[in-house]
Amino acid sequence: MPTIVLIEDNDLIRANTAELLGLAGYLVQPAANGQLGVQLALARRPDLVLCDIMMPELDGYGVLQVFNQNPQLAGIPFIFLTAKAERADIRRGMDLGADDYLPKPFNKAELLSAVANRLARFRRLQPEYDLRAGGLGDFLDDARVVGQLASLSLDR
Repeated sequence: MPTIVLIEDNDLIRANTAELLGLAGYLVQPAANGQLGVQLALARRPDLVLCDIMMPELDGYGVLQVFNQNPQLAGIPFIFLTAKAERADIRRGMDLGADDYLPKPFNKAELLSAVANRLARFRRLQPEYDLRAGGLGDFLDDARVVGQLASLSLDR
């Protein structure tokens, strides 16, 4: 069951969104502000994050910057779910690396579709290695190829 950290300061929106996601088969870890959300993500390593922008303690933009700078959190699919719906707000979120940006009030089907699509895309992009004997060798082989490609691009 995929785990989602839901960072939202509005109690009612947080509860309703968590219920919707729970009914759709997701394990939801709610957080009432950005600081708590980052702590929760570090402790649980979720499959996806849904995050409001306007919050006390640490706003959503700050949360995404922490994720981008932390190797444990970088790469986790990140969706803004926010009332900040101006074009400049959306552009800023996407420029920071958000995977999607859903303005409030959101359509339930649109939210569930965005979550499912981001999780599916992340799974396709994430190589799977069997951590038993052969898997470690496969991982090391792939790492060597990536290193060789990086070296080739530097030579150009």
